[in-house]
Amino acid sequence: MEPDIPLPPRPALGRALRAWRQARRVKQGHAAELLHVSQATISRWESGRQSPSAREAARLREMLGATPDGAADAALLQLVVSSRLPVHLICDATHRLLAASRPRAQAWQVSPESLHGLSLWRYASEDIQHAERQLADLGWYEPAAAPVILSTGANRYAEVPIRPSQVRWTRLRLSDGSYARLVETMHSGSEPE
Repeated sequence: MEPDIPLPPRPALGRALRAWRQARRVKQGHAAELLHVSQATISRWESGRQSPSAREAARLREMLGATPDGAADAALLQLVVSSRLPVHLICDATHRLLAASRPRAQAWQVSPESLHGLSLWRYASEDIQHAERQLADLGWYEPAAAPVILSTGANRYAEVPIRPSQVRWTRLRLSDGSYARLVETMHSGSEPE
């Protein structure tokens, strides 16, 4: 069974939801309709007074997922794809693959095109899962978050292998107000998630 991606803490989740609404000019009432909750629930989520249930969290994660759009986002995707470094870009909320460099793709047994739009979370090593749960303590969800450097061991998946390595995660805001994560291998035996 695939582990759940941890949700950001309540204040960060509230900021993300508010940013999503503002970027799309969506009122709380309409967001409530989209998420099948009340307007008061949206208000409590945004203020950090309430956390969503597991079902609500799944819908919310999908709604807040990164959708690169616009010239700046297209340029970012092109920079990732054309990089000579082993890097890839994922949606910070869902871990869906947005782009991968050729050096990253060469380590995978499947093409980036076949993974595009799919969550890479299922391939996360135990170290990556642990690091994900620690992000709030590291200030990851703050507006000017510093990159996070972590060490990871191997995973058990041949199609998207993760080898023991040091990885840097950098959080980038996209034009729609959502966030992407640039994943760079710094030192390795090869490729991480």
